[in-house]
Amino acid sequence: MDRMMAAGTRDKVRRAPGGPGKGAGKVAGKVAGKSAGKPPGKSAGKPPGKAPVKGHEDTRRQAPGGPASKLSGPASGNAAKAVAAKASGEKPAAARPGARKAEKAAAQTVLQTGIQMLHVTGDEADMRLDRFLTARFPQVAFTHLQRIVRTGQLRVDGKRMKPNDRLQAGQNVRIPPLKLQDTVPRSAARNTDDRAFLESITLYEDKDVLVINKPAGLAVQGGSGTTRHVDGLLDCMRDKAGQKPRLVHRLDKETAGCLVIAKTRFAASVMAKSFRSRTTRKVYWAICAGVPRVRQGRISTYLAKMADAEGESRMVVAEHGDRGADHALTYYAVVDQSAQKLSWLSLKPVTGRTHQLRVHTADIGHPIIGDDKYFNIENWELPGGIQNRLHLLARRIVIAHPRTGRPLDVSAPLPPHMQQTFNLLGLDTERYDPIIEAPEE
Repeated sequence: MDRMMAAGTRDKVRRAPGGPGKGAGKVAGKVAGKSAGKPPGKSAGKPPGKAPVKGHEDTRRQAPGGPASKLSGPASGNAAKAVAAKASGEKPAAARPGARKAEKAAAQTVLQTGIQMLHVTGDEADMRLDRFLTARFPQVAFTHLQRIVRTGQLRVDGKRMKPNDRLQAGQNVRIPPLKLQDTVPRSAARNTDDRAFLESITLYEDKDVLVINKPAGLAVQGGSGTTRHVDGLLDCMRDKAGQKPRLVHRLDKETAGCLVIAKTRFAASVMAKSFRSRTTRKVYWAICAGVPRVRQGRISTYLAKMADAEGESRMVVAEHGDRGADHALTYYAVVDQSAQKLSWLSLKPVTGRTHQLRVHTADIGHPIIGDDKYFNIENWELPGGIQNRLHLLARRIVIAHPRTGRPLDVSAPLPPHMQQTFNLLGLDTERYDPIIEAPEE
């Protein structure tokens, strides 16, 4: 992805109040041409702190209430080149081959030293703010990016934003000084292993789209105590510009099945719109406790997040108008059953709320077996031979291909623990699934 503004804009990087400003003075000295024959870092024999050479504008920029920014390493060198190019009438760096790559490298150096102002490009339009930040700054911890948004340090056109707010082309994003992660470079062996693993679970792949069969127990994104996740595995697929495939939607950690990933920025933008407009069709399979009396129906509620007695967040059925309540709609159908003990449900979510299917099945009195958060039937015993793991599979997804517009229809096989249950109960995966008759909205 194109990361940074034109080279001349980099000179506007500001340091937080109180930072020193020697680097800009050195840049001015170099522009004046007084440093010829001097060792690197000397400013043409001028003592530090003296006024810039006559006839040349001082390139130092003052942050409100504090001295000028101090640029170090590659950032200061690139800033000097930009000023020198301006003085000599050369083309700006952004017009020369390889300039964008140099801008990105310089900006990453500045991350540790000062404030940045980023310009939202046309192909970044309609991106969520949090995804924009993770794409621009992959070397910064996601929790740190969330913090600067939540605390209002980050501003978009001078206004505070939420992580899920969407950006528009032409907007300016003010980035405060960022804290880089102390990361260890990925080894070639690790890249090879991760790539081989991703290939082993790939259901479909072309130059724009990757659909994987996410195993149950593998998180989609990192979090507290989570070191191995899909987003991290995708690092092995970075291109020469440092860009990696992007997640388009999410699955719970214990949910197995189809996960769509965009391999290009264009594909991410198009498919994200497909999910938001609800033109993407998703079908899930679940093994639930008991058998619904109405074999095919519609579950429509409002869901809101709340903290339980132990301080853990969970989704609950709420009333319209309650704070944080969003409408959630799911169609379901009973595909088969095992006496009155267990049922195989096919589920079609129209909306995509957090834990929607797990909450909805529990709300109608038939929670998904193995769900340690929402299973709410007391004194219910799991039949022998069935593993106490979440029996929920993202079975099928149908989405318009971002390049051709034709439907991309992908299905995932049962995960091992669900296959074991199907075998034990004598359920046939080839059985007709009545959920296909359910409405699309």
